[in-house]
Amino acid sequence: MNQLEQLKQYTTVVADTGDFESMREYKPQDATTNPSLILKAVQKDEYRPLLDQAMKDHAGESTEEIIDQTLILFGKKILEIVPGRVSTEVDARLSYDTEGTLAKARKLIDMYETAGISRDRVLIKIASTWEGIKAAEELEKENIHCNLTLLFSFAQAVACAEAKVQLISPFVGRIYDWYKKENNTDYTGAEDPGVQSVQKIYKYYKTYGYKTEVMGASFRNIGEIQALAGCDLLTIGTGLLEELQNENGSLAEALNPEMESGDAQIHLDEKTFRWEHNQDAMAVEKLAQGIRGFTADTLKLEALIEGK
Repeated sequence: MNQLEQLKQYTTVVADTGDFESMREYKPQDATTNPSLILKAVQKDEYRPLLDQAMKDHAGESTEEIIDQTLILFGKKILEIVPGRVSTEVDARLSYDTEGTLAKARKLIDMYETAGISRDRVLIKIASTWEGIKAAEELEKENIHCNLTLLFSFAQAVACAEAKVQLISPFVGRIYDWYKKENNTDYTGAEDPGVQSVQKIYKYYKTYGYKTEVMGASFRNIGEIQALAGCDLLTIGTGLLEELQNENGSLAEALNPEMESGDAQIHLDEKTFRWEHNQDAMAVEKLAQGIRGFTADTLKLEALIEGK
C-alpha cells in the first residue's frame, strides 16, 4: 500500500488544485480552489471553455459577475468528481470588510443552490482576519459553512474556533518559508515550524472540544505531510500527491484526537486578538502578503476577461 493510500486511512485528503484530471487520478474526498489556482487553470486549453461559457452566458454583465459565474462553473465540475465538498474563495479585497464578505458569501451560495448544488457541499473560503472571522461566525449561523484560510497565528486559530467556523486552513509551507528565510535553516519533519503550528492548533482544539476541523495546507515537501498524518484533513497539490503515491514505506499516524494540549484555554475579544496576532511577526507578514497575492491574481483574471 503506497503512502497516499495509508494517509487516507488517518486523514481526509483534499486536492489543492483546479485541475480536474488530477482529481480523477488521486481520488480526494474534497477539493479547494483559490484565485491563483483558477487563474492558472483558465489559461489552459482544457479549462478555458469554462471561462468562455461564463462570458458568453453573461455577456454585457460586470467582470465581477463573470468571475463569480466562473467560480461556480469550476465548483460544479469539481463536485462531479469529488464526493465531498468544494471550497470557493471570496474576493481577497473583502478581507477587511465584514459586510462585503457576508454579501459575497450569500451570493455565491445562492448561485450554487440555483445551479442545483446543496450548500452543505460548499465551503466559502475567507481570509482569517478579524473581519473575516466575524463574517464566518454569522454565516455559520445561516448554515453557510466556511473555510478560514491564510491562517498563520495561534490567535487566528483560537478566534476561528470560538466563532464555531467549520474548518481552518493553517498554511504549513508559508510558515516554513518565513522561518527558513529568517533563520537560514532548512527544517525537516517534526522540526518544521509550520508542522509545529498545526500540531499545536490540532491538540488545542481536541483538548478543549472545539468542533472546527483542522486542514493543513500549502505544503513544500512530503515530510511535512507525513508529520501531520492523522490531522482532520490535509489539502495537497498534485505534485506532492504523486510523490505520496510513489512512496511505498509505512506511514505512521502522527496525530490523533486523544492527544492533549499543553496550552491553557484562552478567550479572545477583538483587542486581544489583534494584540496576540500582532506579536507574531511571521503571521502579520504572511497574512498581508497572502491577501496581496490573491488580490493580484484576481486582478489578472479581471484583466484577462476584460481583454477578451
